[in-house]
Amino acid sequence: MARGEYRDKVLVKRRMLIVFFILFILFFLLVTRLSYVMIVKGVDYKEKAILQWTSDVRIAAKRGRILDRNGEELAISANVFRVDLDLNSLRETTTKNKLTMEGIAPELAQILGMESKDVLTILTKRSSKGKLIGSAILKRRIEKATSDKITDFSKKNNLRGIVVTGDTKRYYPNDNFLASVLGHTNSDGNGLTGVELYYNKFLSGIPGMKISETDRKSEALPYTISDYTKPIDGKDIVLTIDEMIQFFCEKAAAQAMIDNKAAAVSIVAMNPKNGEILGMVNKPDYNPNDPWDLSKTYDENQKVWRNRAVSDTFEPGSIFKVFTATAAMEEGLVKEDDKFFCKGSTVVGGRTIKCWKTTGHGAENFVDILKNSCNVGFMELGRRLGAEKLNKYIYLFGFGKETGIDLNGEASGIIRKTKDVTPVDVATTSFGQSNTLSVVQYLTAFNAIANGGKLITPHVMKEIVDYDDTNTKKVLQAYSNYNERRIVVEGVAKQLRGYLEQVVESGGGKKAFIAGYHIAGKTGTAQKVINGVYAPQKYVSSFAGMAPANDPQITILINIDEPDPSNYYGGQIATVVGKQVFNDIFNYLSLKSDATNEEIGKSLLKDVIVPEVRGLKKADAEKLLKENNLKMKLSTDGDVITDMTPKPGYTVKEGTEVILHTNTKIEDNNIVMVPNVIGSSPEAATSLLSGLGLKVKFVGNGIASEQSLEGTEVKKGTTITVNLDITAD
Repeated sequence: MARGEYRDKVLVKRRMLIVFFILFILFFLLVTRLSYVMIVKGVDYKEKAILQWTSDVRIAAKRGRILDRNGEELAISANVFRVDLDLNSLRETTTKNKLTMEGIAPELAQILGMESKDVLTILTKRSSKGKLIGSAILKRRIEKATSDKITDFSKKNNLRGIVVTGDTKRYYPNDNFLASVLGHTNSDGNGLTGVELYYNKFLSGIPGMKISETDRKSEALPYTISDYTKPIDGKDIVLTIDEMIQFFCEKAAAQAMIDNKAAAVSIVAMNPKNGEILGMVNKPDYNPNDPWDLSKTYDENQKVWRNRAVSDTFEPGSIFKVFTATAAMEEGLVKEDDKFFCKGSTVVGGRTIKCWKTTGHGAENFVDILKNSCNVGFMELGRRLGAEKLNKYIYLFGFGKETGIDLNGEASGIIRKTKDVTPVDVATTSFGQSNTLSVVQYLTAFNAIANGGKLITPHVMKEIVDYDDTNTKKVLQAYSNYNERRIVVEGVAKQLRGYLEQVVESGGGKKAFIAGYHIAGKTGTAQKVINGVYAPQKYVSSFAGMAPANDPQITILINIDEPDPSNYYGGQIATVVGKQVFNDIFNYLSLKSDATNEEIGKSLLKDVIVPEVRGLKKADAEKLLKENNLKMKLSTDGDVITDMTPKPGYTVKEGTEVILHTNTKIEDNNIVMVPNVIGSSPEAATSLLSGLGLKVKFVGNGIASEQSLEGTEVKKGTTITVNLDITAD
């Protein structure tokens, strides 16, 4: 018996140990699970719990303004409203009130100006797993009147879940003005292009948040404390752009598009001393208030938004000769009185390469080859430099790499590697073919000649500012990434500026001349490369200028893409645009001229060729002269014009008075002056010369590059031989 009792006690004890062990294991597992829930997953579960018993509303921060250098507003944010959806609450209350999503969608759509089907799609949207989503944005940036209607709709139908909160809308007061620089924002208010994108983190600010405790029906509970975080508004970006200079560039670019029937025009104006961009325009452009053109594809819209002055590249043509000349001067390989002879072409590496003037410029010195933009002369400079030295200066001036401008999408251009450069490449590169660059790259390099030899990073941001509670301006950041470095000896830059002034005074850039302002510059015309080959009748015409030449305060670059192929030389069309921009800027900045007002005014007038009016009746002669902006004075009171002073064909300034003689017999009334038709198409040259009673004979194809007689009085019926050429300058 005692043994049995002992055995029972042992069994009981064993069973108790087993039960205890099991309880211990269960307790351990429970503690482990609680630890996992509270420690490992605690944060996640807490967030889920908060989401279940709180309602949070995101409060958009007001986006910072974009201002010009003088504080003029270029982009601002207006206070508007947005409609968000708590779809769980909305589904619950529509069911409770015996409504359906299909039933409320049409009225919501009517209030918001949306399609009913689009509203219904948002109301019934499902996740990727097929479950109904819990929240959505119905529409952003609505006006107060519309938001009030949405609130009234919710109250009338006793609906919860349609949440109206504050929002901001980006607005560009000047529409297309500076569009490609400013850029625009997306539907969430974040920058997509331009300054809006590049400085988005400063402009966008930090959103605020309002968190409220709610019951199971998502209704706010009384006597509970809400957590409110005030939004921090974005900072203002002050640009280097001057609104007035930008206006001058916009006006000139728009007119140049029309006058030259061009595909596109870009104009950039800069301060060469510090790299500040004062004006930058690309035409055609777009309205950032309504950037999406629904008639265009996505890629087509992207193309319109692009800042071509920064992101597109082109072969520069003769404007590049500025840097070939600089390299030769820096290396001591050329002097002012060095002699060159151009017979219209030269042979390099077994290939004949033409000058733009195929009959040749004849004997020239160094200044002459710049004034005449002589390709043969510059090929000789290229030969003296060789591939290594030429490329050395190409890279020194920053070509082949990004300038570092504070705008998105910058192109680096294409420069042939020195090891791959052939003698033919050296020759063509020396006068602006083979390599490609962007407008902003070129003007950055051109600035180094203007400012005495220093390369400076171009930029559009002047400073980032904020305002305290008393509205006191505080500069948070001023632009400082100038990366200034000397690349050219100051004396060389000064000497070259003097030569470039002669280009405008009496060379290929003379149509940009304004008396007393000492503009220095260079023209260029390049045949356009499309799909790797030179495209027929497609050109890029350019003019780069700086003023005043002794101490430049302003530089500009005019770039006309695909002008009318009947008149495309840079010296003929881009200089005219440059003259207009310079004149506007000179007046605005009150730059002093050393010429009289009369001399300045005369230089601004357009050249006009006196038409033939002899043999016409007085009224018809007067009409024709007025059409050419010329005045008329009768020496005698007759009805038919028998002679005139000056003779037909003379080039005079618009507004010049032409003296007409009537009823008198003049022996030399068969005499006319042979006008200059260089740069004209065969059609234009024929019209002009035949209108004066002259015959014309064309040699070659293209546009007029040389003529047999010019500035000479001849008899009617004389034949003028005009050489045509398609080679660009």
